[in-house]
Amino acid sequence: MSRKKLPYLLIAPSVIVLLSLVLYPMGFALKNSFYFWNLQTSPTPMFFSGFDNYRMVFQVTPFMAALKNTLLLSVLGTFSQFWIGMGMALLLSTHLRGMTFLRAILIMPTTIAPVVAGFLFRYLLEPYGGVVPWLLEGVGVQIPPQGLLGNASTSLLTIGIVDTWQWAPFFAIVLYAGLLSISEEIREAALVDGASSWRMFWSISFPLLRPVAIFLIMIRFMQLFNSFDLVFVLTSGGPGTSSRTLSFNLYREGLVNYNIGLTAAMTWLVVIIVTVIINLYLFFVFRKREW
Repeated sequence: MSRKKLPYLLIAPSVIVLLSLVLYPMGFALKNSFYFWNLQTSPTPMFFSGFDNYRMVFQVTPFMAALKNTLLLSVLGTFSQFWIGMGMALLLSTHLRGMTFLRAILIMPTTIAPVVAGFLFRYLLEPYGGVVPWLLEGVGVQIPPQGLLGNASTSLLTIGIVDTWQWAPFFAIVLYAGLLSISEEIREAALVDGASSWRMFWSISFPLLRPVAIFLIMIRFMQLFNSFDLVFVLTSGGPGTSSRTLSFNLYREGLVNYNIGLTAAMTWLVVIIVTVIINLYLFFVFRKREW
């Protein structure tokens, strides 16, 4: 066996297992998206229905409302978490006292399971006796009678804030590691040239962090696009469909209504949407750019 073929042979088992775990479920979903199949009526697909399931996704489920909520949560959540994390990373990179302790505290929210964080904030946001409404009312902020989670205009925003509390520190830790990787010689040269702190960040630190930031934003956007845990625990997609996401839609149709064919069609629509968004993101980010 030639030495050139040995690396491919060694990674072949891992590649085969990975492809099996990805391709089989996707193929299963694609096939059954063209069949009428509801587990309440039959344990197996009943008949070929063509594109009826895809049409029913838009006709009998709040797909467009869920898509709008998902995009709002993903785009605004990723944007806010990135810049809050960037600010925290810049603070950590200073030599102020207590930064070592702060770094240890920052990692704690990300170690909490999203379901646990959801239950924690469910009690903190309780309209009658919750700490958060009490603090907000103490500084003059008017809280809806139904509470922040029970009001259609604030439920999705509140979920986004809870998610930001949990995951902005993750951005901070990764970006802080990126800042530490920047050579001190570059910083010293900029200081000698009289660069201000803002100019050093915008012209030196930020461009050098861009490869890390691009990957981090993409990963976090995809995670937020699949948000389910916090939505399920905090609002169950309500009130109405004001905080329903695509992942919660899939849960309702697949595990509550047992409509497997419709869920499979919705799954492929979500896959197509995410693929298009990520490829557009990569196209515009890497266009006319060499790393």
